[in-house]
Amino acid sequence: MNIFFWLKPGIKIKRWIILVLFGITLITIGIKELFDNNIKIILGDEYIIPSIMAGIILVIISAYKGGKRLATILVNAYSNPVFSGWKNANNLYDNSVLDKGLKVVVIGGGTGLSVLLRGLKRFTSNITAIVTVADDGGGSGKLREDLGMLPPGDIRNCILALADTEPLMEKLLQYRFEEGTYKNQSFGNLLIAAMAGISDSFEDAIKRINDIFAVAGKVVPVTTQDITLYAKLANGKIIKGESQIPIKSKELDSPIENVFLKPKKIKPVSEAKEALIDADVIILGPGSLYTSILPNLIVEDITKMIEKSSAVKVYVSNVMTQPGETDGYSVADHVKAIIDHTGEDIIEYVYANNKDIPEEISVKYKEEGAKPVKIKEENKDFFKNHCIKLIQDNYIEVKKGYLRHDALKLSEAILEMVINKRYNKDKIRFFELNSIMKKVKNNKI
Repeated sequence: MNIFFWLKPGIKIKRWIILVLFGITLITIGIKELFDNNIKIILGDEYIIPSIMAGIILVIISAYKGGKRLATILVNAYSNPVFSGWKNANNLYDNSVLDKGLKVVVIGGGTGLSVLLRGLKRFTSNITAIVTVADDGGGSGKLREDLGMLPPGDIRNCILALADTEPLMEKLLQYRFEEGTYKNQSFGNLLIAAMAGISDSFEDAIKRINDIFAVAGKVVPVTTQDITLYAKLANGKIIKGESQIPIKSKELDSPIENVFLKPKKIKPVSEAKEALIDADVIILGPGSLYTSILPNLIVEDITKMIEKSSAVKVYVSNVMTQPGETDGYSVADHVKAIIDHTGEDIIEYVYANNKDIPEEISVKYKEEGAKPVKIKEENKDFFKNHCIKLIQDNYIEVKKGYLRHDALKLSEAILEMVINKRYNKDKIRFFELNSIMKKVKNNKI
């Protein structure tokens, strides 16, 4: 830590230093007046005492406020167990810039959503991730069954994606027990379960976890009610349970016709509704269409809030189809399913990958029954009829043998589009937001 740290914008120390110096100047002038006839002639005798008093008051107030701010920085630097030493203090500057970024709401769940969040948090800390709580499989399903709590898995992944944790802490929270009662259960899920046990509600527990890990924004469950996801297949069969839907669809060789929730009346979390109304951009996906994205959209009032919001509405298409869920789907098929379920044209922009998948990766996915999500030429009229702008580019990267969205490139593309669309007439805000984007791209923050 050097002296230049304290001079960075957003640290909020400079103003008090300047005011202290100004106060000392007033005191100096006031005292000098007592002995200097030249200054007496300029200011007059009646200004001597007020000048000294004003200087003393200004020094006292500024020193108090500056000291308080300094204490806050020092306490924050060492009080959070997740971060080490001055990392928190350095983050104050970054956060002061990112706090002025766009207000982003992302809706979904699963790996796809958490990948995108890691990119978005580089450009703004005003992020709200609205996550489904319909999961009933794996470790989350086990906790849901044993403790009667809402499934924490997708929420855990989003919190980790938005947190600026040390690598060791992230490994710890993602660690899965390999044997015994807690086999295949993640430590992060157990932490959320414990926090839920000492909190007034599951929603309150997630807020506390957000605070502990200094999340860039917040992660909220779409509802705190116990919900179950059902699917109606093309053969008329009704399948119960999020984890069973793709399995049964494959077994019966019958595609999903629609999904619905029980109970029918589901109240969304108020924070989710407020975030949707205040947002600059609402992003749907990426993520499992029928088991991550749509379970959020069919919760009462969520679609209504999206439609009511002045935010730019974006859908990020998956790169690959999902066996038992979106077999054979094109980009347009994904969008059509959303429109069919919501009854509204709530999408203005669609971002889709147009780069060919590397052959060795494609073969691997083909063995699992997954194929690239295509942008079909014959679907162009569909987008035109629904007033949707299709944006195509190379939005993929390969990590550890798996395809992932290029989170930074995709986030940058979406946010730059939103800035140009929403703030092209507000020159001050336009300049401020573009300045943030430039600082991030130049690694200044």
